[in-house]
Amino acid sequence: MEQARLKILVVDDTKTNIEVLEGILSNDYDVCVALNGKKAIELTEKIKPDLILLDVMMPEMDGYETLRIMRQKDILQGIPVIFLTAKADSVSEQTGLDLGAVDYITKPFSPELVKLRIKNQLQLKLQRDHLHELVDEKTADLRKTLKVMLTSLGALAEYRDPETGEHIKRTQIIVQRIAEELRKNSKFENVITPEYIENLATAAPLHDIGKVGIHDRILRKPGSLTQDERQIMMQHPQMGYDVLLEATKELHDNPMVKIAADMALGHHEHWNGEGYPNHKKADDIPIGARIMAVADVYDALVSKRPYKDPYPHKVAVQEIIKGRGTQFDPDVVDAFLAISEQLPEIYEVYKDNASEVNSA
Repeated sequence: MEQARLKILVVDDTKTNIEVLEGILSNDYDVCVALNGKKAIELTEKIKPDLILLDVMMPEMDGYETLRIMRQKDILQGIPVIFLTAKADSVSEQTGLDLGAVDYITKPFSPELVKLRIKNQLQLKLQRDHLHELVDEKTADLRKTLKVMLTSLGALAEYRDPETGEHIKRTQIIVQRIAEELRKNSKFENVITPEYIENLATAAPLHDIGKVGIHDRILRKPGSLTQDERQIMMQHPQMGYDVLLEATKELHDNPMVKIAADMALGHHEHWNGEGYPNHKKADDIPIGARIMAVADVYDALVSKRPYKDPYPHKVAVQEIIKGRGTQFDPDVVDAFLAISEQLPEIYEVYKDNASEVNSA
């Protein structure tokens, strides 16, 4: 397959200069032309050239201002810019280089020098692009490895807790759906990004990882817990937080790990500050933990337990509504209500022996 020709954008208000440059370059490159800075900005956004030859002296908007605007609009994305100028003084050259130009070519043009300088800059760009691709591939591999590790930790919690079953899969889906809905709220659009939602969904199965530290006689007790046993069970958020930070101590700055740890620690905190373990309230509770709190309680309500029968879907939804503004973040509850009618279908797919949702 023939490799696509590289594109060069020539920006110059003098047609003679353009004709000269087209004659020099058109045998090796696809040459696009702009007669002013405004058109150069439009074309750069539209065609994404591989290199820009930019005249300094142009009416209305000179080359310096054109480059400033390109950088402000963040449309260059690694595209090298070479200034074309009749000025050969060091001050002009310094100005251009300070703005981010990679080279200067003075008029009148030397065809061989033009081709050589363009060739060198394009080779550097291709090398940088290839390096970025390698870094992106490596980052993706590391991300996959981390996801596998976190998923394995989540599976450990599922293995220890006989009530979990498909719980972690269901809550993972609910958390993702709530987050996607919450992103429509302007208050969260800059916080809940697509990347954040992906990290949140990966981290969700780890919210109860702290239960690995709870003794079986409490974790597997078929009846109600005593007050002392309840106090021990209430330690699992802090245990989960500690387990995750210890297991991933070389990765504390990784956003996925931070979300998982915050979710484990905060999913039993209440909006009004009456939860545990740290009695945090309102926006002091990480948003991931606030989302998980709603998903976790809903799943507990509609799931059968040794000490209770499952609540019907509509009754469970009403219980979530009752907690709006006290136990739960009002915005999260509103997002939950927007996706609540999807839940019976999800539970039909991921039901286990202990969990069926009655939509009545």
